[in-house]
Amino acid sequence: MGKTRSVNNVIITGSTGMVGEGVLIRCLNSPEIDSVLVINRKPCGYTHAKLKEIIHKDFLDFTPIEEQLKGYNACFFCLGITSVGADNDTYYKMTYTLTLHIAEILSKLNSDMTFCYVAGSGTNSDGKLNWQKVKGKTENDLMKLPFEQVFNFRPGFIKPIEGQKFAHKFYKYVNWMFPIGRKFFSNGFCTMMELGDAMINTLSHNNERKTLEGKDIIALANEPS
Repeated sequence: MGKTRSVNNVIITGSTGMVGEGVLIRCLNSPEIDSVLVINRKPCGYTHAKLKEIIHKDFLDFTPIEEQLKGYNACFFCLGITSVGADNDTYYKMTYTLTLHIAEILSKLNSDMTFCYVAGSGTNSDGKLNWQKVKGKTENDLMKLPFEQVFNFRPGFIKPIEGQKFAHKFYKYVNWMFPIGRKFFSNGFCTMMELGDAMINTLSHNNERKTLEGKDIIALANEPS
């Protein structure tokens, strides 16, 4: 008899952004994922038999929806803001404080959870730039929470899936660069499909805590199922 597959119920944050939307598309299309819960401030615009959506305005306070977050074994955390134009206090609150608040609640509710956090290339708690330090601190403190697994993802340039609704407009002007960048700087270039598939493939691992750069993401995406 073949190996019995685990039931995978996934929470995705940030599905009204390019990365979260791409991960959502891959999860909805994956036979490895049984159900998906997205939590957004506004509707994501997707409907699917696997999909449930919670509209929640205050991401700094998830206590009102705690009961609806039980029974999930993965969180693909794709929510974030750009540091451009944000003062240091706002960036810290919306990056570190928000992420740790949600992660702490999920770690209490679901002890068998895999938590995947999208930090981005260049993240470094000892870096010179404020965003590097804040995201690095976020990565470090997520590693300390009582999840079954934690994976910090550091993608660089991400090629979106064709037809994504929330892809940044400038990508259609720079996608021609992707094959060149992938050939000469493979650690900094991955596709949205690879990022989503890599997250899904973390669920076949056990008791790991890892930080994944571009090459690691591509390798994980291509692991045999």
